Formats: sequence, C-alpha cells, structure tokens
Amino acid sequence: MKKMKSNLMLLLTAFIWGCGFVAQRLGMDAVGPWTFGCLRNLIGGTTLLLLMPVLDKVRGNPAEADWHSPSLLKGGIACGIALAAASMMQQFGILYTTVGKAGFITSLYVVLVPLLSLFLGRRVRKIVWLSAAIAVCGLYFLSMSESALPSRGDLLVLVSAFLFSIHIMVIDYFSPLADGVRLSCLQFFTAGIICLVPMLLLEKPALAQIIAGAGAILFSGVLSSGAAYTLQIVAQRDADPTAASLILSLEAVFAALTGFLILHQSLSLRELGGCVLMFAAIILAQLPERKKNSPLLRAGE
Repeated sequence: MKKMKSNLMLLLTAFIWGCGFVAQRLGMDAVGPWTFGCLRNLIGGTTLLLLMPVLDKVRGNPAEADWHSPSLLKGGIACGIALAAASMMQQFGILYTTVGKAGFITSLYVVLVPLLSLFLGRRVRKIVWLSAAIAVCGLYFLSMSESALPSRGDLLVLVSAFLFSIHIMVIDYFSPLADGVRLSCLQFFTAGIICLVPMLLLEKPALAQIIAGAGAILFSGVLSSGAAYTLQIVAQRDADPTAASLILSLEAVFAALTGFLILHQSLSLRELGGCVLMFAAIILAQLPERKKNSPLLRAGE
C-alpha cells in the first residue's frame, strides 16, 4: 500500500514537471526568460522555506536538518549556480522549439549522468552505453530538420541537458554533507539572485507584464519547484529507486501531451519516432543489471 501511494505521488510529480514545460513557454509570452527564471526560483525557494516545518516533521526531524552545516552554504551556492545555468539554457531553448521536444531532450540527463561519472572514476554499465547509442539515434530523428541541422532551440535544450547532468552530480556531492531540503531551498534562492541582475539590466519588466504572466510563474515556482520537489522527497522514502526513476522519466511524455493539448504543438512521424527511441533509451538506462549467480541489482548500484 505504501509503495502504491509513493508511486502515485511520483506520477503526480512527473505530471507537474511535464506541465511545467508548458508553463515556461506560456510565461514567456508575458515576461522575458531572465524575469521568468528569477521569479520562479525565488518563489520556489520561498515555498520550500514555508514547507520546511512540515517536511522536517514528515522526515522525523533528521539530525542534519539545521542551517548550521559548514557545507550547506557552499553546497547551496554551487548547486544554485549549476541550476541557474541549466534552467536558463533550457528557458531560452523553449523559445525556439516545442515543449514536447524540449521534454524528451532534457530527459537525456538520465543517460548523460552515468557517462559524465566516468570523469570521477566510476564504472559505467554496458547497458548505459547501449542507451546512449539509442538516444543519439532518437535525437537525430527528433531534432534534425530537412536541412540536416538541428534547430537553435534543440541545441540549447541539449546543452541544458548536459548542464542538468552537472547539476545532478553537484547535488550528489553535497547532499550527503547537508540536509537535502535546505540545500534545495538555498539553491533556488541562489539561482533566483543570479537571474535578478540580467533581469534588471536587460529586461526591466513592468509590473503589468509580471501580473500577466503570474499564473505560469506561480505554477513553475510553487508547483514545479516547491511542491513537486517536496512530493519527490516524501515519495522516495517508500519507493523502489529503480521504479521511482522510471516513473519520473514520464515527465517527457507529459510534456509532449500537454504541449499538444494546450499549445497545439504537434510532432511529425519522424519526430515521434525519435521520441520513442529516446524514451526507450531513458527506460533502458534505468533498468537493473544482472550479474552471474546474483539477483538483479538496483539501477546505480
């Protein structure tokens, strides 16, 4: 029963993240990318700050749940810098591509993280190499146009997937050293402050513009950042890690569906074929590995 409840919470998380791509696109009809990024991150940080007492209670008030860890400030700033770089690259990319394609390309971080781990001396499973090859084929069909060149938006989102992979690795380094919720809270505030400077210098948004985009901004800040992250933390306490990663990867599918239903952005048969290949690569990368005379190991072990 607990696992079923956790899986439903993870499915809701994936749905929120998938819809978040649509919110990002709609929000930029009213405000610029830097303004959207600044506000959504500051709202996300504020949401987590307000939810902190509840989260601490749900997690049984963990010993590391305080603001005095020597690694917390350093980790929050490092994660925030990485998050700002990745999310803003994605934000600009969504201006020039469909949210469905952006969702699938962003999900490549599932394959990229193990590959980047090579530089840290970690072993990469054979199935990940196969996933990477399938993902490249899928990316070709999804992104290549008749001119045989990917669009500017697809390239920007691909770079963002690489940067999100680095962001995940930075979190992986600092999360054992400090409380994860507080680390995330600080990273949102850091990313928001980083986006604040170019917002004021380059875009100078008027209050009327912010009000016009308030719905999309609040969805991204409160739900995509604050609430979805909270759901993930609570759900993964009782979820199988492999099942959790598979369910969360469905955000790419929800991005494509909501992009079609809300923005009326459709994909060609060629692009749909690329989506299928990339989704297969994402799923394959998360499958457990079988060892001789051993039960299946969970992904990542």
